[in-house]
Amino acid sequence: MAKMIHSMIRVLEEARSVEFYSKAFGLSVADRVDFDTFTLIYMSNAETGFELELTVNKGRTEAYDLGNAYGHLAVSVEEVAVERARLLKLGFKPGELVELNRDGKLFGLFFFISDPDGYKIEVLQRHGRFL
Repeated sequence: MAKMIHSMIRVLEEARSVEFYSKAFGLSVADRVDFDTFTLIYMSNAETGFELELTVNKGRTEAYDLGNAYGHLAVSVEEVAVERARLLKLGFKPGELVELNRDGKLFGLFFFISDPDGYKIEVLQRHGRFL
């Protein structure tokens, strides 16, 4: 059986991306592997073995075109409203809190936030299938 281990995104500036994911989601650098033309930064936390791989292509100066195929990354938190307020205090710009119901029951409570490169991250309350 296959095991999901990481997702990769290309970022323009290592320091600002590491700082964002550290402050916003408590991720820290688990490994950093430098190559001649690019650097791979693996970020994780104690909540899960899944990692976010940041790829920095050396010499790149312009933002990446995210296109229209990228969706989002998702993280779950205990109290989504508290997390949104914390991110606002840090100076980030989370979207509005959204409640999604199905058949009269809560399916998901969430908001979106974008990282410095424009990647969207969904922040979900731990509930139902989003534990």
